Amino acid sequence: MRRITSNPARQGTYSVVARNAGTGELGVAVQSHWFSVGGLVPWARAGVGAVASQGAVDPSYGPCGLELLERGATAEEALAQLVAADSGADGRQVAIVDARGGLATHTGADCIPNAGFVHGDGVSCQANLVAGESVWDAMLEAFDAQADAPLAVRMLAALEAGELAGGDVRGRQSAAMLIVPAVGEAWETSLSLRVEDHAEPLRELRRLVGLHEAYAVAEQADEAGANGLYDQAAALYRRASAMAPSNSELRFWAAMGVAQAGDPDGAVKELRALIATEPSWHTLLTRLPIGMVPAASVVLERLEAYGGPPSGALGP
Repeated sequence: MRRITSNPARQGTYSVVARNAGTGELGVAVQSHWFSVGGLVPWARAGVGAVASQGAVDPSYGPCGLELLERGATAEEALAQLVAADSGADGRQVAIVDARGGLATHTGADCIPNAGFVHGDGVSCQANLVAGESVWDAMLEAFDAQADAPLAVRMLAALEAGELAGGDVRGRQSAAMLIVPAVGEAWETSLSLRVEDHAEPLRELRRLVGLHEAYAVAEQADEAGANGLYDQAAALYRRASAMAPSNSELRFWAAMGVAQAGDPDGAVKELRALIATEPSWHTLLTRLPIGMVPAASVVLERLEAYGGPPSGALGP
């Protein structure tokens, strides 16, 4: 493995790795006072495991650890091999969860205090250069308190609890979350979000998680529409738009879903309001292939019947 010399500036991170026992999903989430922590700490592979490599970061712990897991090693066996081969292991903090929920965490003796970890049922919370030892305990308590919630919600709650308990002594700058399915190709993810540089990275990460959930519902709507279930698709599009009311993309497709379900006038009402502030959506409406959204031509006709698009709308 490529080895990274200990760099105190890269220390000061807290993270959670976990497996959802109900779905088999595997995930890792992290916050740090370091730019673009998502490019260093979180690693995961569908059906294999998840890794957080922090402290004096050696990113190779991620792909190398996942490779060992894929070859059949447990989390404990994989981490033991990685640490044994690393002359700089005393500066590392690494956590691994495998596909069976097995856990292993290493906190090197040279990690800047406060540094430590705690294990729960299929979850490890770890931190270094944080305000106090209560940080990782608070993270686990918050994770466990939402046992029925999706993995993204539970991991986000853990990070927020760590922040409330004091977090990184330097403050906060970036955050990331990565979740992979129980079964899938090496490149497949259920969720992959990064906040590279933000005054309140966890607040921004929470917003992105919510937006991700809205787009997941929109994808369900797309599938329903592709199968001819237009009423179901319209309901799902409306739900997605309600989850992210300021998102114009979802507003547009919610309107088109209403049209496909047999209410072009309702679609026109929504589209006129949208086009009045963002004329480019009229341009898209004129360019949609008939086979993609059959109701688009009817919507355009009704739009003209209402006097055309609002003033300022772009032409095709």
